[in-house]
Amino acid sequence: MGEIMSEWILEARGIEKFFPGVRALDGVDLQIREGEVHALVGENGAGKSTLMLTLSGIYQPDGGVIYMEGEKVHFASPHDANHKGISIVFQELSLISSLSIAENIFANRQPVGRMNMIDWETLYSQTTELLALFDLEELHPSTPVHELSVANQQVIEIIKAISFNPKVLILDEPTSSLTEHEVNQLFANIRKLKKQGLSFIYISHHLSEIFEIADRVSILRDGKYVCSEDVKDIDEEYLVTNMVGRAISNMYGHREDHQKIGNDLLTVENLTRKGQFENVSFNVKAGEIVGMAGLVGAGRTELGRAIFGAEPADSGNISLDGRSLEIRNPKDAIVHGIGYLSEDRKSQGLILDFTVTENLVGNHLEDFSSAYGFLNDGKIRNFAQECKDDFGIATPSLNQKVAKLSGGNQQKVLVGAWMGIKPRLLIVDEPTRGVDVGAKAEIYSLLRDLAAKGVGILMISSDLSEILGMSDRILVMQTGTLVGTIPGNEATEENVMTLAAGTVQGERII
Repeated sequence: MGEIMSEWILEARGIEKFFPGVRALDGVDLQIREGEVHALVGENGAGKSTLMLTLSGIYQPDGGVIYMEGEKVHFASPHDANHKGISIVFQELSLISSLSIAENIFANRQPVGRMNMIDWETLYSQTTELLALFDLEELHPSTPVHELSVANQQVIEIIKAISFNPKVLILDEPTSSLTEHEVNQLFANIRKLKKQGLSFIYISHHLSEIFEIADRVSILRDGKYVCSEDVKDIDEEYLVTNMVGRAISNMYGHREDHQKIGNDLLTVENLTRKGQFENVSFNVKAGEIVGMAGLVGAGRTELGRAIFGAEPADSGNISLDGRSLEIRNPKDAIVHGIGYLSEDRKSQGLILDFTVTENLVGNHLEDFSSAYGFLNDGKIRNFAQECKDDFGIATPSLNQKVAKLSGGNQQKVLVGAWMGIKPRLLIVDEPTRGVDVGAKAEIYSLLRDLAAKGVGILMISSDLSEILGMSDRILVMQTGTLVGTIPGNEATEENVMTLAAGTVQGERII
């Protein structure tokens, strides 16, 4: 028993989990050493999230056993898992926006004084100590969470989990909303806490992060355990091949010689929305993929939403094929063949409680309606099935609620929905955020195919490798202003970053 305890602080053996029509986990093993960062990777739908939800007491396993320091344990609830030393930070924010930083971190466990009243002085003191770990002393513990940036809200989530003094901390895509400085600060604190004996399970689709912060990595595929390796002994190609079960040699693809870029399709002139962007002018040609890069607050998403009519511009002109358009709302944009794949698929792109089919047809129901307004169910079913086949949507049923799908499959549903309007211009905002490397390659291929058919693509992305790998031209924005354009074959990380950050060096594009 003592030998086992010294080897693994957390061990899962033969974990199984079933959902209707799906075997999510099929005899998965995982061993975590004390004081190590253990990365967990796999495609969307591989079982990573299900395993973490099981280890954190949210799901109950249908088979297998879990050990903490050699002792068999059962987690009846997340609170039970916390009590036994496992905390989790989810990718999706779970803070209560109307409460303060301190109230969120110590929810339901605030220090109390006489008459069982909250001891605010102690609460704020403890919160300040935790904020100092991330160099956030400038934030007052009483600040309402809704006043914080998304990046700082993510940091508060991590601080909340650390405040439980866990033995194992699960981090699910912890850097998805962080700037480069905040990522470096997070990694510094992970290393500091690791030296104190805290173990981490680290989930990320950014494979470069695995090699920067992790000691070991385990790979899941199709709900099964594949292998575990010391990070120092492998490379990214090894990870990708074992994640997807095949080698991916050219993730971004390339423009074939016969695929020519056409004439101007979209022309934007002096577009302005007060406080967000000002006098922005550019064009997108038919069949061209134009990347848009910039730092946090550069105004890229706001610009894309203005073109789509979700947040209309105050002034300026938008033209398609030389014809000036008046776009007052998304319906106007869709009528003109402009689609927008939003950066936040869950809150802006999909209706999670609706089925796969309903999400695929919801933005162009008129295509399935008779002259009298009746929907043709057969036509809808055929279209949904075609989307499922064409875009590789993994779902047990087209009547499955989208909320039940993995992130990668949710993104494919969103892509399929916008393909349905037969767009002439498609704005894609963070098209591969939160999806695995295999799904990324499929989405890049879909965008390439669209461009080959003459569709103009405006791609807004935080992933600099994606911008460089996919773009024929790159537009760079800085604090609401378009500061430069770089031909794709001349673009490098350095010249894009120099334009995006001005005199500030080293900030990651977000």
